[in-house]
Formats: sequence, structure tokens, C-alpha cells
Amino acid sequence: MSFDEYRSPDNFKEENGYEIDGIWYPRITRIVGIKAKPALYRYYAAAPNFAAAESQKEKSAEEGTLVHEMVEKILIGESPIIDPLIAPSIKAFYDFFEANDVLVIPEHIEKRILHPGERYAGTIDALAYVNGKFGILDIKTSQAIYRDYNLQTAAYLGAVKEYPEIAKADSRWILRIDQGETCERCGSTRRTKGGRATIRRGPTVSCPTDEHAWSVIQGVAELKELSDWENDFSAFLGAKRLWEWENDYWLKKIGYL
Repeated sequence: MSFDEYRSPDNFKEENGYEIDGIWYPRITRIVGIKAKPALYRYYAAAPNFAAAESQKEKSAEEGTLVHEMVEKILIGESPIIDPLIAPSIKAFYDFFEANDVLVIPEHIEKRILHPGERYAGTIDALAYVNGKFGILDIKTSQAIYRDYNLQTAAYLGAVKEYPEIAKADSRWILRIDQGETCERCGSTRRTKGGRATIRRGPTVSCPTDEHAWSVIQGVAELKELSDWENDFSAFLGAKRLWEWENDYWLKKIGYL
């Protein structure tokens, strides 16, 4: 957003960060948002118009938030009632937990953290032991695991290391939870989220659009461990500097710069 898209300094602060113990810190996800997002650009280009794209994105975000909420309840030991809309995703999440050695620390679910030296803050999904390693477990409901997540989770890990009681965390994982259908003829996949169906071609010649033989909707739980966090953290700090440059008008207004 440019400087004229905020109504006031307070509006800028509310949209872009957190106030913790009387000090304002920019939010990690807003900082990472400065990076170009080719997949998002392609999404807008394929939409019939901007309004339709925004509507679909909002609905998709609502579904993603619902998955997050259910997963968090499960992680703290609750047994929530699952909306049929996301049932395949949640089943995949349960199956993942049965197949892996995962121990989540309840008090570190949706935990607000900050890095006082580098001056930023964020909210982690969870700290967990996964197959014997300890670190950040970040839940995503996206169609793929994107490079942006390297920056985001490195920022989380950098901040976590400022807390003596959890500073030993040295790993980070993306757990992507999703659902979709597979064509039983050609292996193409179809994902419907936010009221929009997206088809990806399979390994063989794709069927004509109206000849796919779609399976029942099945959940996906994909775990990926990210390596070389220091390099990603350095890149995050570079993105932060660019974000500060882009928003220096308001950052000076609020006394951050």
C-alpha cells in the first residue's frame, strides 16, 4: 500500500504490526508481503475481473482460516465438530499425526513473539517436536509450498532464539493441508477453493476438460522441512529493509524511523 492508502498513523500501525508492552513492531507477514508473488499475479490474470478475484480470494481465505482453527483446537486436545466442507483436509491432518512422531507444546500454539534487536514481531502457529527435532511448525492451506515461506519461518526462528526457554529450536517445517480430486484417467488434479476450480495437468496427456473422471475429494498433508535458516533470515532482513524503504513516510510519522 502506498502512503495515501492509509487513513492515519494509527490506521497504518493497526494494518501493519503489533503493539507489545507499549512498543510498536511491524508484523512478519506484512514485511514478507514486499516480495513479488508470481503465483498470485497469475491468479489475478486468470480471473474474469478484479472484483471476482478479490471475492474468490476472500472465500478461499475463510476456508483456510477454518482449517487453521480446527487444527489448533485439535493440537490443544479438543475434538471440534468439523465442517463437511473441510473434512477431507482435517482427515489428512489426523492421518499425518498418526504416521509421524509429533509433540506440540500447547502454550506455544498461536504464540506472539518478537525480535527486539531487529524490531519485528509475529505469531507462530506452533512450536513442536517432529520426529525428534524441535522447531517451528507452520500450517499452510495453499496449493503449493512457496518460497516466501522460507523468509517467514526464518523470521519466526530468529525471534524464537531471543527467548532462552525455547532458544534451542533449530528446525522449521511447513505442513501444507489441502484437499482435491484426481482424474482416474490422466492423473490431473482439481482443487476447488473459494468457489474456484483449478486443474493441474497430470503426468500423461490430459483428458479433454469435459472428459475427466474425478475421484472423490481427498485430503493432502504434505510436510517439508526447510534448511539453511541463517541464509533465509539474512534474506528476510533484506526484505525488511526494502519494506521500511517503501513505507518510510508512515514509519517516520509514527517514530519508527
